[in-house]
Amino acid sequence: MKRLLVLGAGTAGTMVVNTLRPRLDPREWHIQIVDQDAAHHYQPGYLFIPFGTYTPDEVVRPRSRFIPDGVELVTGQIDEVRPDAREVGLADGAVLDYDQLVIATGVTPRPDQTPGMLGPEWRRSIFDFYTLGGAVALRDALAGWQGGRLVVHITELPMKCPVAPLEFAFLADAHLRRRGLRDRVELVFVTPLDGAFTKPIASARLGGMLEKRGIALETDFMVERVELDTRTLVSYDEREIPFDLLVTTPVNMGADFVARSGLGDELNCVPVDRHTLLSTRYDTIFAVGDAADLPTSKAGSTAHFSIELFADNFVRHIRGEDMTEAFDGHANCFVEAGDGKALLLDFNYDTQPLPGKYPLPVVGPFSLLDASTVNHWGKHAFKWAYWNVLLPGRRLPLPARMTMAGKIHEEVAR
Repeated sequence: MKRLLVLGAGTAGTMVVNTLRPRLDPREWHIQIVDQDAAHHYQPGYLFIPFGTYTPDEVVRPRSRFIPDGVELVTGQIDEVRPDAREVGLADGAVLDYDQLVIATGVTPRPDQTPGMLGPEWRRSIFDFYTLGGAVALRDALAGWQGGRLVVHITELPMKCPVAPLEFAFLADAHLRRRGLRDRVELVFVTPLDGAFTKPIASARLGGMLEKRGIALETDFMVERVELDTRTLVSYDEREIPFDLLVTTPVNMGADFVARSGLGDELNCVPVDRHTLLSTRYDTIFAVGDAADLPTSKAGSTAHFSIELFADNFVRHIRGEDMTEAFDGHANCFVEAGDGKALLLDFNYDTQPLPGKYPLPVVGPFSLLDASTVNHWGKHAFKWAYWNVLLPGRRLPLPARMTMAGKIHEEVAR
C-alpha cells in the first residue's frame, strides 16, 4: 500500500484530499491528512467580523465535516519532515511514512518579527484581523472607539489576501460614516509598495478610491519598529507615523517545521516549480496554497485554480509520466469598497488586473476593476461556495487558467 500524506487541513489541503481521493485507487493508496486542531476557519470572513457583518460562529466549522471517506484525519503538531527517510515526525513522537508528501500548512501572521509590535499595546491599540482572535478583539475595540488617527498598515509582502488591508480601509470609512464618526477620524493607509497595490492599473484605480474617500496614502514605508511610548510606526528611513489605533498586517511566514526541515526560504515557504507545484529539491514533495513560494497572490482562489491542475499532474507524476498541466498563477479577488459595492480583480503571473467583465465578455455579470453591487453580492456568495463547492473539491464552471475574454487592454502612466 502506498501512502499519500498531506500536511495541513486548511483550504488547500482539504481540496487536495477531496480532489485526489476519487482518483487514487483505495486498494493502492492510503491517504492521511494532518492538522493541529479540529476546527476549519473560513479566513476570508475575518475581514467582516470587526464591522459586525459576520459572527465568529459563521466562519468556523469542524474539519472532519470536509474530509472525505477513505481519508484518515490525524490531529497532531508537526515537528519535522525527513525527506531522505520519507517520513514526518509529530511532536508527540509519532512518525508518519509517505511515498508522496503534500505540504499545505499555509502562512500565519507573525507580529513577533517586528520590534515593538507584539508588546503591551498588542490588542490594546495595535490589532490585526488575519486571525479569529484578532478580528474579534478589533470588533470590540471599534465598538467603543470615538475617533482619532486610524492607521491601516502592511508590514511586507508576500502575505495572505493582499487586497484585504485596502478592503478594511474602505469598510472602515463606510462604517465610521454610518456611526457619524468619520469627521473625527484621520484615516491613513501605509504600505511598503510604491502605490496602493502591486500592479499599475489596479494600483491607480485603488489609489483613486483611497483619495476619493479622504484616506491618506503613505508609500514605500518599510517599518523597522513600533515605538510604544509614542504609539508610532518608524521606518528604516526614519519616517514616523503616529497612531491612536493601528490595524496592521504583520509579516506572514510559513510553518516553523518547514524551516526545521530545511525545506523553506527565508519566510519558511517551500520553493516549487511555479507551474507544477513540485518541490525544486525533492520529487516526492509538493507544496500547494500559501505554503508554496508562488509569485502570485496568496488567496483561496489561487489554491482552487492551481489544485484543479495539480490533481491531473499528480496522477501523471505517480505513474512516472511527464506533468503536462501548467498552472499560470491565476487568481481572482473581490475587493470590498464599502456601501454595498465591490470590485473584482482577475490576473495571473504575466497579466495584471485589467478592466472589463467576468467571466463572460460584455454580460459579466461581474465587473473588473469597477465597483458594483453585483460584485459585492458575489463576494458574500463566495462563503457558500467555499463550504459547499470549493472545499469538497467540486469544480466551478470557470476555467482554471486565466483567459483574456472580457478584458479590456488599458495603459496607465507611472
